[in-house]
Amino acid sequence: MKGLSTKGLSLAYDGATIIWDLNLAIPAGKISALVGANGCGKSTLLRGLARLLKPRGGAVYLDGESIFQLSTKEVAQQLGILPQSPVAPEGLTVKDLVAQGRYPYQSWLQQWSEKDEKIVQQALEITDLLKLSERALDTLSGGQRQRAWIAMALAQDTDILLLDEPTTFLDLAHQIEVLDLLYDLNKFQDRTIVMVLHDLNQACRYADYLVAVKEGRIFTAGEPKQVMNEEMVKEVFGLDCRVVADPVVGTPMCVPIGRKGKGIN
Repeated sequence: MKGLSTKGLSLAYDGATIIWDLNLAIPAGKISALVGANGCGKSTLLRGLARLLKPRGGAVYLDGESIFQLSTKEVAQQLGILPQSPVAPEGLTVKDLVAQGRYPYQSWLQQWSEKDEKIVQQALEITDLLKLSERALDTLSGGQRQRAWIAMALAQDTDILLLDEPTTFLDLAHQIEVLDLLYDLNKFQDRTIVMVLHDLNQACRYADYLVAVKEGRIFTAGEPKQVMNEEMVKEVFGLDCRVVADPVVGTPMCVPIGRKGKGIN
C-alpha cells in the first residue's frame, strides 16, 4: 500500500508562502480530512501533495520517493486527484469522462485495451453510473456529476485519492451520497483517501484522521476524538462552540454558540 508524506514542505503562490515547513504522514488505507478556516492553506497543501504545485522548500514523498523525481505518468498511475469544481467540455458523456482516467496508461505502443474497458466499466458500476454512462454530464444532478468525476479518478486505478472539497455546492442529501461512496471505497477497496472538507461534523464522522490547518501550519492532527475539541475550534476557526457526541455514530460533533447561544439580541 502506497504511502504519502511530506518533510519540511513549504508552498507558495506568486512569491507568497502559504504552507510553512510542514511535516505530515498520511495514514495508508485510511480516510484523512484536512480542515481549517478559509484561506488557511488546505487546498494549497492538497495541490502540493498531488504534485500540482512545486515546493518552495522540502519535499513530498510517494512511497518513500520524492514525488518530483517521478514522471508525470508514474505519479498519475499511483495517485488520483479530483480538484475543486472541475469543468468538463460541453456535451461530454459520463463514459467519455471516466475513460479519461485511463490516459496515464496509454501510449503509442499501448492503445485502448480490454483491460481499460473493464476498469472503466467497474468504475461506472462502483459509482452506480452504468445506466447514465451515455448521458451528457451537463444533464446530471450535482451528486451524479460528482460521482462521475470520482469514477474518472477511480479509473486511474490508484491506491491514493485526493479530493478538494468534494461536497462543495451540493445539497445535504448529495453530500452524504458522495461521502458514503468515498467511505465504501476506503472500506471495501482499501483506498487511501485525503479530502478537504468544510463541514467539521462530516469530517469527524467520515474520517479516521483529522488534520487541522492554521495559517499554513498543522495546528494538530490525529483521530477525530483526539483532535476535535472546543479549544481547537476556537483557535483554528475563531468560533465558540460546544463539542458533544454525535447521537447517531458517537463521533465528536461541533455545536456553534454564536450570538443567539450567548443570549445576545
